[in-house]
Amino acid sequence: MVRLHVKHGDESQFLLDTTVHVSVEELVKQVASIYNGRLKVSRICAEMEELAEHGITLPPNMQGLTDEQIEELKLKDEWEAKCVPSGGSVFRKDEIGRRNGHAPNENMKKVFQKTMEEAKALISKKQAEANVCVTMEMVKDALDQLRGAAMIVYPMGLPPHDPIRMEFENNEDLSGTQAGQMVIAEPDAQLWWAGKEMLRKKKLVDYTGKNEKTKIIVKIQKRGQGAPGREPVISEEEQQKMMMYYHRRQEEFKKLEEDEDISYLNADWADSSSLKRQFQGVKDIKWRPR
Repeated sequence: MVRLHVKHGDESQFLLDTTVHVSVEELVKQVASIYNGRLKVSRICAEMEELAEHGITLPPNMQGLTDEQIEELKLKDEWEAKCVPSGGSVFRKDEIGRRNGHAPNENMKKVFQKTMEEAKALISKKQAEANVCVTMEMVKDALDQLRGAAMIVYPMGLPPHDPIRMEFENNEDLSGTQAGQMVIAEPDAQLWWAGKEMLRKKKLVDYTGKNEKTKIIVKIQKRGQGAPGREPVISEEEQQKMMMYYHRRQEEFKKLEEDEDISYLNADWADSSSLKRQFQGVKDIKWRPR
């Protein structure tokens, strides 16, 4: 198997095992699916934190309005009575006016928190540091865990306009958002290796050779952004090891220099006791005239 270390820019994303015989076309689809799937998990977790804190999202025509404005316009959230969290709600006002403030109780909040922690760990960038590959099955597992938590806390479901429900149904609208800029649609995705774009009509073996037991760094990016920066000849880990080595050698040389500076103290002429003994010996000699 060939192990790919997928990066976006200079930032590590995940590891993926594949074979040299896979087509670049198929490889791009796999990498883009995992990359975008991890982003989806992160977006849902971000919204779920808000859901646990301030309840369901208000209808779009009520978001950002003050209570007085809502009353004046005679607007009503018809989903408030339908989407009640298990065990009842606790009121925690959303100061930005995006959610209705009827949040889950503490026990249900913990269900969300525990599930988010587990889902994030599954697709975390730390998996690469631990030499663990991330697969599409792991991404789906994380999504299923989050979906299950939402069903436990909100058994009657979430409003159709709630971003979490829209994410689960793949109806999310990310236009004009920073999150949308991060997504790389599969048709627009490119893989780069060693400063060269990997062409979809080729196979991985055309770039890596037939060596199955190898690890390479590939970079994913949107078409039209130009060639990404090449990887340094020395990895960050190797650079840290070299710096530690040079620091240790510098300390050793410094110690040697200090030892040389005080080495004269070991000489006989620098020994005050020796000088005293020699002087005492002179006094003991009896002078005899010739």
